[in-house]
Amino acid sequence: MRLLTTLLTIFALVIALGFWSNHQLTASANELLLHVDKIHEEINRELWDSASEHTEELEQNWDRRGKWWPALLDHQEIDNIDFAMAKNKEYIAARNAPLALGQLSEIRQMIKHIPQKGAINLTNIF
Repeated sequence: MRLLTTLLTIFALVIALGFWSNHQLTASANELLLHVDKIHEEINRELWDSASEHTEELEQNWDRRGKWWPALLDHQEIDNIDFAMAKNKEYIAARNAPLALGQLSEIRQMIKHIPQKGAINLTNIF
């Protein structure tokens, strides 16, 4: 009976940890997406200096938030986001709106995809 109680407790803790980590991934992804949307708007309005400043903020936020993501996710996706942000920073510095907006769209998709991929659901289990 003790063994069953211990196993059920461990199982409940693992499930709770999974839901908590998914909630944290979603919250941090949403915060990053707010920065991406702000940069997108500033590029459309041709506010390049402000877009550059917000790109720096996005990178700092990514460095803070993204540090624990590799513990839960594939490192390749994290690297892809790093590379896309580096490209985007250069496109904004060059004031190249089409390339910067395209790269921001790619960053947005990658960030949106991460909580979906890490979610605890039947699709990801099977």
